Amino acid sequence: MPQITLIEAVTMALAYEMTADPSVFVLGEDVGVNGGVFRATVGLQQRFGPERVIDTPLDETTIAGLTVGASAMGMRPIAEAQFEGFIYPMIEQIACHAGRLRNRTRGRMSCPMVIRAPWGGGIRAPEHHSEANEALFAHMPGLRVVIPSSPSRAYGLLLAAIRDPDPVIFFEPKRIYRQYKEEVADDGEALPLDVCFVLRDGSDVTLVTWGAHVKETLEVADALALEGISAEVIDVATVKPLDFDTIHESVRKTGRCVIIHEATRSGGIGAEIAAQLAEKAMFDLRAPVERVTGYDIPMPLFRQEMKQLPSVPRILAAVKRVLAFS
Repeated sequence: MPQITLIEAVTMALAYEMTADPSVFVLGEDVGVNGGVFRATVGLQQRFGPERVIDTPLDETTIAGLTVGASAMGMRPIAEAQFEGFIYPMIEQIACHAGRLRNRTRGRMSCPMVIRAPWGGGIRAPEHHSEANEALFAHMPGLRVVIPSSPSRAYGLLLAAIRDPDPVIFFEPKRIYRQYKEEVADDGEALPLDVCFVLRDGSDVTLVTWGAHVKETLEVADALALEGISAEVIDVATVKPLDFDTIHESVRKTGRCVIIHEATRSGGIGAEIAAQLAEKAMFDLRAPVERVTGYDIPMPLFRQEMKQLPSVPRILAAVKRVLAFS
């Protein structure tokens, strides 16, 4: 079984599904000849031809429109937005058509499509290249929003997203595209959408996160273990629809919760999780819910990026505050 990076797992999943299903095709800016900005589609045009790996004009609105139209006609397109900050011209097609088609036609039609985008900060890029805008899409009815956090989850969740009968926004945390490797079998086994993954069992505090910050959160859990503190770590993975039951079950056990995400604080997925905990788990909580997030500012440029993102010390400080509460 090969050890591969997250970006290689994306390529592997795309190739597997394109081989298995002739209705699957890829389109986007520079995805063919160049294999994509981050090389997620490298080699696919040579393998499957330019009719199935299509280099488009630099026009995100048209890419989204073609994707919606093709999926409505029974194809399974996978569109790439080069960066999540370039996805905004696609929103009219995503919100007004992709997310509404099943409801608009009373189930007679749907949009089995995926829009992939490199997501999040940490690569010291200009501002439109480093955004975490998952809450914007989670607010739109009719969409799934998926963010993998490891090579194996990227492979299994992307397969599930491509096979899903409805539109999926698939955000790939580019900070960890090549950060580490793990064994991933190219066996076509999809992972379930709409469920959280409990990465570590614990009894003292629940740590809820997704995307690249799973890494820092696991580091925090390791540091806490050295102090005799048992932290349960949950990778949300599908931020819409949210698997609140898994989070609630953990909080029933631990009584404390810290939510970590790199998106800005106001109106984020963390606020939604905290609201549901207030509504459904108030009497299970022994301390107020803490959020460790990005700040409510545009992503700073270049070297300042990492100051915007939650760090191990910030997460540890939040955990200590909920543990000290009585």
